[in-house]
Amino acid sequence: MSNRLFRAFHRRALAALAVPLWLAGCSGIASTAPAAGSAPAHIDITLIGFNDLHGNLEPPHMAHRVQGPTGPVLAPAGGMAYFASAMAALKAQSPHHAVVSAGDMVGASPLVSSLFLDEPTIEAVNRMQIDFNAVGNHEFDRGWRELLRLQNGGCEKFTSREPCRISKPFEGAQFGLLAANTVREDGRTLLPATGLKRFTEGGVTVTMGFIGLTLQATPTMVSPSGVAGLRFEDEAATANALIPQLKAQGADVIVVAIHEGGGTTAGVQETSCAGLSGDIVPILERLDPAVDVVVSGHTHQAYVCDYSRVNPAKPFLLTSAGQYGTLLTDIQLRVDTQTRRVVRKTARNVVVQGEAFTGAQGPVPLTTAVPTFPADPGVQKIIDTYRAAAIPLAQRPVGQAQGAMRRQPNAALESVLGNLVADAQLLATRAPADGGAQLSFMNPGGLRADLVPDEQGLVRYGQLYAVQPFGNQLVIKTFTGAQIRAVLEQQFASGGNTVQRPRVLSVSSGFSYRYDLSQPAGARIGHMVLNGAPVTDLQSVRVVMSSFLDSGGDNFTVLTQGQDRRVGELDLDALEAYFRLQSPVAPPATHRITRVAPAAR
Repeated sequence: MSNRLFRAFHRRALAALAVPLWLAGCSGIASTAPAAGSAPAHIDITLIGFNDLHGNLEPPHMAHRVQGPTGPVLAPAGGMAYFASAMAALKAQSPHHAVVSAGDMVGASPLVSSLFLDEPTIEAVNRMQIDFNAVGNHEFDRGWRELLRLQNGGCEKFTSREPCRISKPFEGAQFGLLAANTVREDGRTLLPATGLKRFTEGGVTVTMGFIGLTLQATPTMVSPSGVAGLRFEDEAATANALIPQLKAQGADVIVVAIHEGGGTTAGVQETSCAGLSGDIVPILERLDPAVDVVVSGHTHQAYVCDYSRVNPAKPFLLTSAGQYGTLLTDIQLRVDTQTRRVVRKTARNVVVQGEAFTGAQGPVPLTTAVPTFPADPGVQKIIDTYRAAAIPLAQRPVGQAQGAMRRQPNAALESVLGNLVADAQLLATRAPADGGAQLSFMNPGGLRADLVPDEQGLVRYGQLYAVQPFGNQLVIKTFTGAQIRAVLEQQFASGGNTVQRPRVLSVSSGFSYRYDLSQPAGARIGHMVLNGAPVTDLQSVRVVMSSFLDSGGDNFTVLTQGQDRRVGELDLDALEAYFRLQSPVAPPATHRITRVAPAAR
């Protein structure tokens, strides 16, 4: 057997051995090898947490503010090759370690991962040998059947893009996906609810139990067709019901990995609950105090919080590692082998510093304030392979822009980038052959990156893809003026859309309106004008939107009610065509939506 064939056989053999580590006993059991010696008084375990990776294989050009010798400095962070190396360094702290992700490992990903259905990210994470990922809402972006393919492997086609373009076949995740509160119609969970990992030292075994939770609001954040036949149950109630089962299986330590989160006012290097807020808080208040650690996500915020300082009856360690692989959470647990309880737990967020970059504000060099990690060669090879396949498409010029177009909303929650996309959708569908769209809606959550041209004003395809990576089709339907008003009312009073946390749709040029949040629900929208004329309740208007909104995504259920439905091109194709036709594209003004201030009434 040649050396090359032997290495390939050896890799396949290792992969075959790795799967039972988390599948054993159908409960996700993994174990470390027994260590010789006398029975220890305690066992120390390193638990490594992360969240919201979103397929960021390459460095995302982000930096974290850290404390340097003479004051705060910026540390460039991210990139999965460096992420893998940092994880390996944390694992090396202890022979007993586990790694868990709190969701959104894939979905809304940059082109190098998303173009290949996020198979590159799964392959890279496989190399890191993690244990579990609690499924987040973005894991459902392409539907639950495609999610199962990412777990189980194979090349069955569930999306508009072709699977297995590089990996033939795709082997699937060699770690466990957990979704305890994601339930099929027959009452079974879509994926395993829990997992176990065992650590043995001196003849004593300590068992760590994991519960993976998807945020209950997932159906309001993804296309309804992608979660059809599933229900998402209450997070705290689900976890509390599973804890006795884990205890019966021998779990001494309970870890909840949940794709829900909050935020604090503390810095990334601080252990503080200062200003803790968000949807995670009411869940924690109802969670069984038997839980030791809550690894959270979803909000893309970084924090380490000893929750007993907030509520002494709830002694959880709450963590989140921000976003895009720029941080890893190093959690240290000491378990008393007599009482089988965690007697000490600490955590810190580690900045994944790998390489310098130049951003919009200038160079961000490496800093000695935090460690610098080398690139992991195995993960880097995966990235290089997929990058090479994606570069010809990513670097293709699509047009010129006269300035940056960003997602940052103004006081009325209108954004330049949102207006641009709405205009592009309208231009692509206003021809009579398409049913003649007159108005376009764009949801802010569908905009995943700012659009910034280079020094020559050039915009490339990869940048457009980063803005709209979901592959939605455009859908044109007829609505009455009353229905349009109802849609706009749903920005502030529908499911997760509230006055405190609204989702304001971008609208296309030629349409304008006002809203007044001091008014009661149903009376907040006024002065709707289309092409210079007031919109009446009985007037028929052709509206274009993404297939996500067409199916009622983001709680805009009124958008499912339109008539004379026609399906157009992909949203990304419409944006590219807009640049080809309109270059150089000027950033659109943000005066289509007016928020009525209290003093102006």
